[in-house]
Amino acid sequence: MHFTLPKIRLYTIILILIVVSFSGGVWLGKRDVSLQAEGLKSKITISRNIPERHADVDFNLFWEVWDRLEGSYFDKSKVDKAKMVYGAISGMVSAVGDPYTVFLPPEEQKRTKEDLGGEFEGVGIQIGFKGTQLAVIAPLEGTPASKVDVKAGDYIVGIKDKNKNLELGTVGVSLPDAVNAIRGPAGTAVALILTREGVDKPFEVEIVREKIDVPSVILTKEGEISHLKLLKFGDQTDGEWDKAIANIKKQNPKGLILDLRNNPGGYLNGAVTVAGEFVARGNAVLREDGKGNKTGIAVNGKGQLINIPLVVLVNKGSASASEIVAGALKDYGRAKIVGTKTFGKGTIQESIDLGEAGIHITTERWLTPNGTWVNTVGLAPDVEVEDDVKTEEDEQLQEALKLLQ
Repeated sequence: MHFTLPKIRLYTIILILIVVSFSGGVWLGKRDVSLQAEGLKSKITISRNIPERHADVDFNLFWEVWDRLEGSYFDKSKVDKAKMVYGAISGMVSAVGDPYTVFLPPEEQKRTKEDLGGEFEGVGIQIGFKGTQLAVIAPLEGTPASKVDVKAGDYIVGIKDKNKNLELGTVGVSLPDAVNAIRGPAGTAVALILTREGVDKPFEVEIVREKIDVPSVILTKEGEISHLKLLKFGDQTDGEWDKAIANIKKQNPKGLILDLRNNPGGYLNGAVTVAGEFVARGNAVLREDGKGNKTGIAVNGKGQLINIPLVVLVNKGSASASEIVAGALKDYGRAKIVGTKTFGKGTIQESIDLGEAGIHITTERWLTPNGTWVNTVGLAPDVEVEDDVKTEEDEQLQEALKLLQ
C-alpha cells in the first residue's frame, strides 16, 4: 500500500520541530573523528585516525581550532566535547546551503517524530523558507497560532522569548535553530515579529504555547457534498483516512471537496496513496535526481473514490506532499483545483535514523506527472479565489460547492 525505500523514510517537508543532536557511530566531516554517544550528556570517545578513503583531505585546521579552544577558553565548563562535535556536524551539513538538509540530535529527532505523530507542545505553525527568508507555511487549525494574527505566507523576521532570555533575528538562521526558539513548554509565551504582503511595517504577535494534538483528517458534510480536510501526511494519517473514506461511503454524497489548505506536507508515500484513491493508474509524481534522471512513482491507493465528482481546495499554506496530490489530480484532469497559488516546495528529503539522532538530506526534486516543478513558484489553481478575511464566509469553499452543485 505504501511506497517505501529500504532503511529510510521520505519526507517532503520538515515540520515544526527540528534542531541538532547525535547518537551512534559516524565519521565527522571528511576526515578523522569517530564517536560513540548515547545522548547529549554521554561519554564521547574521539579518535583522530584518518579513514583511508579520506586520506587526501587535510583536517589539521579543525584539530588546531579544537585544541586552541579546549586549551585557551577561559570558562572550561562551556567547553562541552559533545556539543562541539554536534556543532561541527551541523556546520558540515549546513555548508551545502540547503535549509532542508539538516542534522538532528536525539532531542530534535524526537521532536520531529512527535510532530509527525501529531502531539507536541508549541504554537502550532509549520515553518520553512521562501528563498532565504524564514516563513510561515501554515498555522495548524485550532492551535494557538491560528487563534492570533499569524497567517500562511507571513515572513518571520524576529523571535523573542523572555523566559529563554532570547531575542533572535532570523537573517541567516537555520531552520533547526528557528524551530528550537519557537518551541517551548505549554503555558509559556513566545513573540514573533512578522512582515506581511500589504502591511507596511513589521508587527509583533505574542503566542502562548499549548499542548497540541492535531488530527490528520476531519470530515464534515455541506448539504449533499462531503468536505474532507486533510491537514497533514503524518504517522496517524493512514488510519484516520481509512475511517473517513468509510464514512464518506455511508454519506453517499453527490460530490467531494478535498481540502488541502494549510496542509504543509509530510510523508511522500502518504501523498502517493491519497492520489491513488482518486486516480486508477499512472504516476502520482516524478522524482528527478541530480543527474536529471526521472523516475515515476505509480499511484498505489485503493481507488475507493475514483468516480465521485471532486474539487480540491489549496492556498499558499499547501506545501510539498499536498502539492503532489493537487498536482497529480490537476494533471490528470481528475479535479478542479480551487483557491490560491500554493507554497512551492519541490524537493524531497530522505530522513535517515542515526541511532537516536537523524539527518534529513535533500536527494531529489519532485515534479507533477506532466513534468511541472512547483518549487518557489507554487501550483496555480484552475479557479483562483481569495478568501476575504473581512468576511465570515469561506469564499473558496463556497466556490467549490458551486462547482459541484
